[in-house]
Amino acid sequence: MNVLIVHAHPEPQSFTAALRDQAVQTLQSNGHEVRVSDLYAMNWNPVASAEDFSLRENPEYLAYALEQRHNSKTQTLATDIRQELDKLLWADLLILNFPIYWFSTPAILKGWIDRVLVSGICYGGKRFYDQGGLRGKKALVTVTLGGREHMFGEGAIHGPLEDMLRPLLRGTLAYVGLEVLQPFVGWHVPYISAEARQAFLVSYGRRLESIESDEPIQYPRLGQFDDRLYPLAQRQ
Repeated sequence: MNVLIVHAHPEPQSFTAALRDQAVQTLQSNGHEVRVSDLYAMNWNPVASAEDFSLRENPEYLAYALEQRHNSKTQTLATDIRQELDKLLWADLLILNFPIYWFSTPAILKGWIDRVLVSGICYGGKRFYDQGGLRGKKALVTVTLGGREHMFGEGAIHGPLEDMLRPLLRGTLAYVGLEVLQPFVGWHVPYISAEARQAFLVSYGRRLESIESDEPIQYPRLGQFDDRLYPLAQRQ
């Protein structure tokens, strides 16, 4: 299996980086090929702009998704985008590895998503969910956060973690056709002992050893809807 890890943490000695290293070691030991995009180390540009296109279809008005489609066809996307897109298309499994910032991803990772999930290749028209451009591939979100596990869930102070991650898991990864696996979470990591951190690493390694047999989260399939995307169940 080909695995792309997109890592987004500014501190090389962080526990998030330790999770990345654990993933590389475990996956390679199990015969998988692994590539890592360390966004901070790469000085990744997170800003989607007209500079991403060297051959504009409409030089007078920037419709970003339309220019993505045009420049992917003409092979005139910015070099950094093309390189990351090639890695993504090579991968059978995408791992996003990051700390939760303000109920969301770090800005640098959001910028990777904005620029690399190219319209016309990863999605477009009715090519989404099970018909998305990245169907047949899998995605795993690996996160660290400061909160304790009991602070998340129905009736908890922050609500369910699934709600927090919904824009990423459903609105992004599942939308482009990826089979989304249950996230791996490192709880309360800035405040726990070295032994507790090591236990997380061991648990993560065990999870990755059997990652190929993980069952994905269930999301809508286009076959459940009519041509105008009304649910078929409502017509019966």
